[in-house]
Amino acid sequence: MRALCELRITFSKLTDTLGDMVALLAGRASDEPDTERKPKHYIDRLECLAEELRRHGLTTRLIAPAGRIPSLHVVNPAASRLAEDVYVGRSQDGLWWFWWPWAERIAPGDELAAAAALIARVLCSKGTTSGS
Repeated sequence: MRALCELRITFSKLTDTLGDMVALLAGRASDEPDTERKPKHYIDRLECLAEELRRHGLTTRLIAPAGRIPSLHVVNPAASRLAEDVYVGRSQDGLWWFWWPWAERIAPGDELAAAAALIARVLCSKGTTSGS
């Protein structure tokens, strides 16, 4: 019951990307109702992003709990409090996107360099720059 309440609270805060977040949580694009979740697709994309983030000097850890959408935990090793989880999923239009946990798009799923650059900029501590 608690998980259901938390899910409702999360959805009630989403506005512009509600449909996309629903598609992300369902593990499929909304126009493809018969497509099942394929965790390998998520994990492969997150692993590619992790490699790109390492080039920016960030550390990553793939988190893939059973029955949940995998995520990538990204940390600035120079300031470990600067950390965030990143998700990947398909939006309503069927395209893959990297997402922040609050359902804001980071970059298209095939633009690893752009996604990594934005994540590195967000997690950059004052007075430091990313490894690129």
